[in-house]
Parts: sequence; structure tokens; C-alpha cells
Amino acid sequence: MNRLHLLEKIKTRKEQIGLTIDNIAKLSQLGNRTVTRFFAGEDVKLSTLEKITNVMGLDFAGNEIIDIKTLKEQRAKEKAIYIVSLVQDTSALEMQGLESEAINLLIEDTKEQFLNGAYRKNLWAS
Repeated sequence: MNRLHLLEKIKTRKEQIGLTIDNIAKLSQLGNRTVTRFFAGEDVKLSTLEKITNVMGLDFAGNEIIDIKTLKEQRAKEKAIYIVSLVQDTSALEMQGLESEAINLLIEDTKEQFLNGAYRKNLWAS
């Protein structure tokens, strides 16, 4: 596989997932300029390629290692846990922390909102 074919596979995946250059940069902990250079077809380090493909659930050859549905579910769960933990931490400070079962329900509801609800547009935002 040549470099241009790999780049096209990655660009297609980027569109399928709904990622922006800014999202990819933040999630892969790369600079916007580096990610922009990559998508412009310029030479980048292998570590850059690895970070970008990992964010998208691809391997070095652009092959899918995590399907899009699973990738989105993983991201939604990560974000839901983060959001709920912020609420739980604040509530615990006020001695109003939630029980484990309530926390799990809140995580699942928030995850669903990231996948199909009001927070859907924020799934990939950092």
C-alpha cells in the first residue's frame, strides 16, 4: 500500500467518525499544525501516524482494529465517566454523594446522550 492510499483510508475514517482536525489533535496529543500537515500529505514521524490512527481505531496500514460503533461507545463511556465523576466529586464535597447503583445509571444515561441525544455533537470534543 502506498502513502496516498493510506492517507485516503484515514481521511475516509475521519469523515465516517465525524472527527475534526482539532479533535484529532487534542485526542492524539499532537499539535494542530502537525495533524494538518499529515492530512495535507506531508511527511510526518511514524509516532504521529501511530497516534492519529490509534485515535481512529486503525492500525498503521489503515485497517480497522476497532469498529466505528465500538469506538464511539468507548468514547461516550469515557466522557460519561468523566462528567459523572465531576458531579460526584462536587456532591461528595457537600456530603451528598450518590450510591454506586445511581452512579452507574447516571453513567449509562450520559453515555446514551453522547451517542444519540443532546450531547451527540460533543462526543469527540475534548
